[in-house]
Amino acid sequence: MLGRLVSDEIRNRNPDSFWGDVLPIMRRADAVVANLECAISDRGIPWTATPKVFHFRAIPAAIDVLKAGNVRYVSLANNHILDFGEDALGDTLRLLDGARIAHAGVGQRPAEACSPARFTVNGLSISAFSIVDHEAPFAAKADQSGTCFIDLRAERRIWPDAAAIRKERASGADVVLVSAHLGPNMVQYPGKELQDFKKRLLVSGVDIIHGHSAHVFQGIQAMGRQIILHDTGDFLDDYATDSRMRNDWSFLFLLDVDATGVRHLLMRPVKLGFASVNLAVGDEFTAICDRMLDMSAAFGTELQRCDEGLELYLARK
Repeated sequence: MLGRLVSDEIRNRNPDSFWGDVLPIMRRADAVVANLECAISDRGIPWTATPKVFHFRAIPAAIDVLKAGNVRYVSLANNHILDFGEDALGDTLRLLDGARIAHAGVGQRPAEACSPARFTVNGLSISAFSIVDHEAPFAAKADQSGTCFIDLRAERRIWPDAAAIRKERASGADVVLVSAHLGPNMVQYPGKELQDFKKRLLVSGVDIIHGHSAHVFQGIQAMGRQIILHDTGDFLDDYATDSRMRNDWSFLFLLDVDATGVRHLLMRPVKLGFASVNLAVGDEFTAICDRMLDMSAAFGTELQRCDEGLELYLARK
């Protein structure tokens, strides 16, 4: 979330500085995937069609922060992307396109909003879908640009479904990713309905589910070479910290992926500060790892400790 007070900092700081000592790791990766939970624009007026407490918008220079962090794809299906209306959304899309940052999850009509982004990472063809289950007024309609909105309570279908995934495979996709802004804030475990939905996505052929909505990280679940990151928590923002839920704790999730699926996951614990993120150290490093070990064990996932944090092998080299 690069808006509000983070946006104020962008006016006065080098883009590299926001990523702290995590930056070299991000740059060594072939690509960084993120949820962008704000508009990037200097236009628009706050959303007033329905009640809303927070409105997030970053100045156009925020695009340089994403570029500095090696961000190659952003999910836009979330409950803040339309906080400043369609003008700000349009600016966001133009800035992302100009920076060659792929994106999905919004569009002029539902079909466009729910179409995947397609991009190539180190020779792998990626198809990335983006979905959200809250802020229903933001949903794309025939006459309104908006998000790829999924009502988990009303719909038995899933998106992307097996037919959509087969279409992407037929078009050459090596990896299918779903970036999902699903579920309530500040909960450490996803509800059964949400767990079932994500499992059905894997059965339909999704390789990676990148969850983000709770503002705290949740456990890891694997099925063969497929993986669910139930929630990746926060990473860069100006949010107040809950001393019990610890929304200032998270990970950099490093996935080793090939055309047959996920091979390995390495998780580097991080500590969020005001408009900054750095690698966690000392007692916090241990506490963050301990919490993730417990959360993942609930899904039958046995993570291993390592010098850098935690890891999981889905395929041995």
